[in-house]
Amino acid sequence: MKWSSNLKKFRSVLAVGAVLAASLGVTLPVKAQTVEEIKKKGQLTVGMLVDFPPFGITNLEGQPDGFDADIAKALAKHLGVKANIVPVTGPNRIPFLLTGKVDMLVASLAITPERAKQVAFSDPYAGIRIVVYGKKNAAVRAPADLKNVSVGVARASTQDVSLTAIAPEGTQIRRFDDDASAVQALLSGQVDVIGAATPVVGEIEKVAPGQFDTKLTLREQVHGIALRPGQDELLKTVNEFVAEQQKNGALAATYKKWVGADLPELKKP
Repeated sequence: MKWSSNLKKFRSVLAVGAVLAASLGVTLPVKAQTVEEIKKKGQLTVGMLVDFPPFGITNLEGQPDGFDADIAKALAKHLGVKANIVPVTGPNRIPFLLTGKVDMLVASLAITPERAKQVAFSDPYAGIRIVVYGKKNAAVRAPADLKNVSVGVARASTQDVSLTAIAPEGTQIRRFDDDASAVQALLSGQVDVIGAATPVVGEIEKVAPGQFDTKLTLREQVHGIALRPGQDELLKTVNEFVAEQQKNGALAATYKKWVGADLPELKKP
């Protein structure tokens, strides 16, 4: 059946992304701190999710692709160097940055006060909505309805934090290593609902149309490019790049290309 074939393909894409993030995410430390050091190195090493379509995917050639990949490549071009994209996962992306395995993250990282204590964020370059999404027969219309409901989330993600904050006692929160695993748990019936970003919801709708619906909106979020604290010169250059991309329309065009929607208003929290 066509649905079965599409479902298998979607699961395969997510699984390949998760495996690639785990297997290719080991690199030698690259502790470039300044623009000059990156130019001398000749490449910008960027950590990126590859299991978060359409922001981060693995293409048919086995290479990182998607909205974040296009932004990373454009940023590298702005700096006059090549882009070296390193697959990361939700839980390890900040550790990869802080230990010098990557120069920066273009990894769908939501700007939050908690994360801002660990990393330096650029001005926002993208935005999405985080929702509770799941089986149509799951009677969830308010946070209180989550009691005794099984909920899947990617561990340490924005949806994990947001859901944990509003879930009543008795909510069965199952934490997975990445969005791919949470999605597969929903599709296979292991959980009733998941916490997910709207682009992930869009991908599920493609392979399982009409089977699930959105229950709650957890939060609106904006994404920032993340750097290690103290890289002030590099951060200034990244912000100049983001401003330039917004002014010339390239950022909106790239968002429309991959997400299929207009770029939302980007206000730094």
